[in-house]
Amino acid sequence: MTRAFGLPASLEEIEILALALLARIPEPFAAHLREVRLVVEDFADAATLAQLGIEDPFELTGLYEGVPLGDKHSAPSGIMPDRIRLFRAPILDEWIARGDETLEHLVAHVLIHEIGHHFGLSDAAMHALEQAVE
Repeated sequence: MTRAFGLPASLEEIEILALALLARIPEPFAAHLREVRLVVEDFADAATLAQLGIEDPFELTGLYEGVPLGDKHSAPSGIMPDRIRLFRAPILDEWIARGDETLEHLVAHVLIHEIGHHFGLSDAAMHALEQAVE
């Protein structure tokens, strides 16, 4: 779904792009992502921004919320399920500002970064995972 012009991508379109990427994630990563919830929103809520010390909501394109996989053994019981939140408006704003990549690539980049937090991956490992799903 490459877009050169038209109306801004909807929440549903961003979700479709993200789900298409998740379907290409190789094993063993894919098995550990089945329980991670994907949520696409226009912006992060005020409480989330305040907790992260972010004043401009356009500065946050995605967020992993949960306990990284390597720390699950020591996580308290009764915690909320892990989730990855993607923020549509900041993603679109960055896509327009960059102007040199597809929306699909940017959504993939943000999503892989948040998946990396789930696995506790280094930047190099995140980059390798991103290359593996292109």
